[in-house]
Amino acid sequence: MPFLGEATALATVFCWTFSVQFFAAASRRVGVIPVNIIRLAVALVFFALTLWIRDGAAVPLHFPLHAWWYLGLSGVVGFFIGDIFLFKALVELGPRVAMLIQSLAAPAAALLGWFFLGERYVLHQWLGMAVALFGVALVIVERGSPRPPGKGSAPAITLLGVGSGLLGMCGQAVGTVLSKTGMQVAGGYLDAFAATEIRAMAAFACFAAYFTFTGKWQSVASALNDGRAVLYTSCGAMFGPFLGVSFSLLSLHYLSSGVASTFFALVPVCIIPFSVYFHKEYVSLRAVLGACIAVGGVWMLSQ
Repeated sequence: MPFLGEATALATVFCWTFSVQFFAAASRRVGVIPVNIIRLAVALVFFALTLWIRDGAAVPLHFPLHAWWYLGLSGVVGFFIGDIFLFKALVELGPRVAMLIQSLAAPAAALLGWFFLGERYVLHQWLGMAVALFGVALVIVERGSPRPPGKGSAPAITLLGVGSGLLGMCGQAVGTVLSKTGMQVAGGYLDAFAATEIRAMAAFACFAAYFTFTGKWQSVASALNDGRAVLYTSCGAMFGPFLGVSFSLLSLHYLSSGVASTFFALVPVCIIPFSVYFHKEYVSLRAVLGACIAVGGVWMLSQ
């Protein structure tokens, strides 16, 4: 099917656009760490039920050992370490600035794929990456007019927020390359949903160990008492780790790491309607122009 990889990558973009809204709202209510472990627990339930209904087994025990190793390591780097810092950046900087920094994962993943996986990119693909990222930057830097009274002011740019965003970006880039390595077998690629479940299991184990060693399970219990935070986290888990990440791994069947990551960098563009509708922000011509440039860059990548 033509453009299946591109279509799957765009589906990933839309899922992540929804999930980041839910996770940012939940993290502001109960904190970053509890939201991470709750969303992974919910996602694991989704994965287990899906695989049980589809394959008759809740866990892909038939996967080769090398797949478990690389996918598990990807879960630790991406879901555990990377997402802790990403969620912190969402709280400190807000979704638009945090996702701008996250978009730098595209060239980072391209360089890692070129160095470790032997991926090759022609000149217009490198140019397309640069054009798309430039367009995304225009969209995110555009702050719009001040929010109406009672809506709060835009988050300030802090060193803690930027540092958290950069660490989260590195986690996503390294996790993408590790995932693609783990999914590769002699006959092609392993199932994306089962692969994502392994990543989520490894990250959940890390969070469980962290809470046990630090004695902070009480923070999770307190978060579970906040019904609205649990609802936000559950919705985010469905659109994020369950659908979004699975689609992102599926797109790696058809696209190189750098090209797929550049599609994923379009998430900030899709956040514009949320800013207009929910936050009543004015979106200038500069933001619209940035969105068009970003789409043009993605078109160059698909050629």
